[in-house]
Amino acid sequence: MTENDLFYTLALQHVPNIGDITAKRLISHCGTAEAVLKEKRQNLLKIGGVGSVILSDLFKSYHLQAAEKEIDFIKSNKIKVSYFMGDHYPPKLKHCIDGPILLFQSGNINLKQQQLISIVGARKITTSGMAFCEELVETLAPYNPIIISGFAYGTDITAHKVAIKNKLQTIACLAHGLNQIYPKTHKKYMIDMEKNGGFFTDFWSSDSFDRNNFLKRNRIIAGLSEATIVIESAEKGGSLVTADIANSYNRDVFAVPGRTTDSQSMGCNNLIKHQKAHMLTTPLDVPYILNWELEEPNKPAIQKQLFVELDTTEKTIYSYLKENEKQQLDTIAINCKMPIFKIASVLLAMELKGVIRPLPGKLFEVV
Repeated sequence: MTENDLFYTLALQHVPNIGDITAKRLISHCGTAEAVLKEKRQNLLKIGGVGSVILSDLFKSYHLQAAEKEIDFIKSNKIKVSYFMGDHYPPKLKHCIDGPILLFQSGNINLKQQQLISIVGARKITTSGMAFCEELVETLAPYNPIIISGFAYGTDITAHKVAIKNKLQTIACLAHGLNQIYPKTHKKYMIDMEKNGGFFTDFWSSDSFDRNNFLKRNRIIAGLSEATIVIESAEKGGSLVTADIANSYNRDVFAVPGRTTDSQSMGCNNLIKHQKAHMLTTPLDVPYILNWELEEPNKPAIQKQLFVELDTTEKTIYSYLKENEKQQLDTIAINCKMPIFKIASVLLAMELKGVIRPLPGKLFEVV
């Protein structure tokens, strides 16, 4: 993206009545943001979904002046900018209709990694919620996922910190420009964050801090990843908004269940009850449902071991598969009289022991 293209795209992004969906529609019709801003008003009004109210502020000169100032900030702070039609724009976010036309980043973010998951939850995370979050990231570490969250108190910062501890790339999506950090107490984590990933935002340095920005930010958290995991949530909260957005993008959502009397579990329990999320009872449910595979050199050789130890549940499944050969997950669960959520984690454990292997179509067989 040239500086000229960036200049006009920033100017278009600055127009208050034009959101990302409308901006994409205008650019798609005219070819570039510059062409939009130089097109005749009557021609733009012919575009479907574009009315006089939307265009009322489009041609004001102060948008160009604001864009010029923001380019100065971007250049002086070496901010990387991704354009929604560019090669460096996050692939999964490209498929989101309301993804930002410009995404600003700092740090050392590398999105070539396929496994991207978002971890969200309560700001007042409980001790058990924190423990599960830590166990989750530590267990998934061999799969080398990118951990995405919002850099807020509680669940967010717990996910970022444990990702850094396990030398995983982690990305924080901010609800403000890259000229500030919120909460200020988390400034001490910025150096480690930028070494192990970095920050994404679609807000400008000139944007005023507004709590409503957090809801807008959540679409990026949900859109970047293939799955969103809710650790804890009250009956209402930003994490549930992120989960709803992820569902609207047709992405997987996981929720950790809790006791019905726990206020911080009500949101998760409701997601599961209304079939808006997979019930997450063990970290190994995530790679199984998402069909992740271990990468070399961490991936163990899938071969039969002579003296491998199996517990009672594993022996039951092994005997069934040995007798019946290739079988689907649901069939195994029914015939072995076990719930699917339990079967999923047991099968993965058996795969890691080298006694069974997965096949296309959710089939499994004995090695």
